[in-house]
Amino acid sequence: MGRRPLPRLRLGSAGGTPLVPPGRGRAFARSTADGVADVLQPLVALSRGLRVLAAAGRRKWMELPGDRRGPVFTLVVACGFVLFLLPYGPLAAAISLIGAAGWAGRGRAADASETPADGTERLRTLYEALVPYFSASEDPSPLYSHGGDWSEAFDSFAFDESGRLTRLRLHYPAYFTDGEPAARTRIEQLLYAKSGRGREYLFEWDEEANNLTLTVLPALSTAIHAQRFVTAPGETVLGFTDPSSVQRTLPVLAGPETCEEGEEDEESAEGTREVGLRKAAEDGPETHDVPPVVWRTGPRSTEPHLLALGQPGSGTTTLLRSIALQALPHGEVLVVDGGGTGEYACLSGRTGVLAVECGLAGMLATLEWAGHETERRLIAANRARQLRHAPPEDIQRPLWILLDRPSVMSHLAAADGRTDPQELLAVPLRHGRAANVRVVVADQLDAAEALSEAVRSHTRARVVLGPVSSEQVTAVLGAPPHTTPTPEVPPGRGYARLGAGPVHRLQVPATPDPYDEAAGEAERQAVLRLLPAPDPAAPPAPAPVGG
Repeated sequence: MGRRPLPRLRLGSAGGTPLVPPGRGRAFARSTADGVADVLQPLVALSRGLRVLAAAGRRKWMELPGDRRGPVFTLVVACGFVLFLLPYGPLAAAISLIGAAGWAGRGRAADASETPADGTERLRTLYEALVPYFSASEDPSPLYSHGGDWSEAFDSFAFDESGRLTRLRLHYPAYFTDGEPAARTRIEQLLYAKSGRGREYLFEWDEEANNLTLTVLPALSTAIHAQRFVTAPGETVLGFTDPSSVQRTLPVLAGPETCEEGEEDEESAEGTREVGLRKAAEDGPETHDVPPVVWRTGPRSTEPHLLALGQPGSGTTTLLRSIALQALPHGEVLVVDGGGTGEYACLSGRTGVLAVECGLAGMLATLEWAGHETERRLIAANRARQLRHAPPEDIQRPLWILLDRPSVMSHLAAADGRTDPQELLAVPLRHGRAANVRVVVADQLDAAEALSEAVRSHTRARVVLGPVSSEQVTAVLGAPPHTTPTPEVPPGRGYARLGAGPVHRLQVPATPDPYDEAAGEAERQAVLRLLPAPDPAAPPAPAPVGG
């Protein structure tokens, strides 16, 4: 019998079945590539580390002045020669180099593993955008060049879950003019635009090492309400800031965290708030150590008076209420409500509250009395010092003058042909520190030009609240903010500066009007608990809402 011919196998033909399915073949190729990558991972890490060390050495060499390069080169050659002569010197040097390269490459591998899919493209785009600012035509070996390696310029970086940059540390050439504010501002604006708007960034310039670190700051807590703060007499808590800004913390009771603007819609925010209130009712408030912004007043204070400016609804009235509640246990308070909104009705008729004035005639009479009282305190203190006696007890208790919207009062007085109320503040502002009188003025940003020269020159403690630009912060505080202001902020969020000190981020504790039905029940009850007992000699105040 003749042998039958074997049938031909058609591999991958249109009419036949492939020997290996495409899906399984791709999986096999992927697993093979992963295995090869795992095997070669030490070599990849070593090569990456060697590149990092070489780039760092070249950068340090370029940063050295010309007159120091010769001695440094001679020292390196001498050390290498001595190491070559030592027993096992070359072997020890090779092992040390491999260990350093492995460590440097390991760090870069960790960063790369956390980089999202489009993270490399984001970093490359950011690198290309920085080239015109960090390069020079006469530089023989530029660190920034079009089409260059961004890994040599970016030392470390981190991304969040959504793939947005949260931290970046970059090197820049030594010839960049990092001492000029305009040059810094251009770089910060570029990084802010390329890294994502709507977040607050912190820029830390290390001029000595030619490094710039960009960090996305977390939002300050809005869950801290009005309460008794652990402070010494003469200290007032304006709000709370970042842990890196101050070296002091205060224990506070924090309620449920509120939702930031733009993070959740209205229904989810309301649901989150209900869950937080239910949890707070079950577990009780939690105590946290939070860094405060403390304003120190008194005879030795260089910032005895405060000015707060902000947009409508930014929280300046809340700040004045918070200051009043902290001042009442140790002093007397005089409130002048220029806006006439009745936001301070909760203070009317309370022990320690001398008056809450809303009408023009009452305002003028009250401020005139405040000027005479300042003069009386000043004369009594001077007489006691001359006789070497202790100051009288009636002048040792601080007098707080809180003015909300004085620009409105000035406009009404000018229309009625009366004295400008701000002129009556000249004596308390000028002699308030010696007379133990503190003046706090709050107004809107668009009315800042209407403030008198005495108010602007004697209020060295400044606060600006609300969605403001960097230029507005600089105009009010006298120094630019160290972060990038965001277009949307919750009430009470802003910046503070005490005298010539640094600019701090600020979140004012929630201190709503307890008679406002729109405010939260927990916050309203917290304010009512802090109010002093009613003064028997004063007329009865209106009853609070809900009780």
